[in-house]
Amino acid sequence: MLGRCAPTPPPPAAVPLPSKAGEEKLSLPTAFATIADRWHPRVAAVANGHDIRLVKTHGTFPWHAHADADEVFLCWRGEFRIEFRDRVVTLGPGELLVVPRGTEHRTASDAEAEVLIFEPSEVVNTGDGAPSTFTAERTSLA
Repeated sequence: MLGRCAPTPPPPAAVPLPSKAGEEKLSLPTAFATIADRWHPRVAAVANGHDIRLVKTHGTFPWHAHADADEVFLCWRGEFRIEFRDRVVTLGPGELLVVPRGTEHRTASDAEAEVLIFEPSEVVNTGDGAPSTFTAERTSLA
């Protein structure tokens, strides 16, 4: 006698790709050159429900945490800090750090830096922090 298998659940809803991401290669220097403002990430690509976001930084971002999502920060240009309540990690070009879900942190740079952020597409950049001028809508590169 054959057992019955549970039906396969439908795949999660597809997250729309920004512009032509996934169809063409992306030049990071060219992409960063299109970003004029700071602290407002742009979605460069989407893979498996995660955004690859590009952001220019300068100054200090507010304290916050993401209860349900790890964040990966990869410094592309400049020097970038991830500050925790008990320590500070400084990243230079080509260095990355994973901030585990639920960990309170803030980011900062004394001069302009260019950073890639890898996180689930539904994550709001200010996490559990109060909405502010730092809160960015999910926006793709121009």
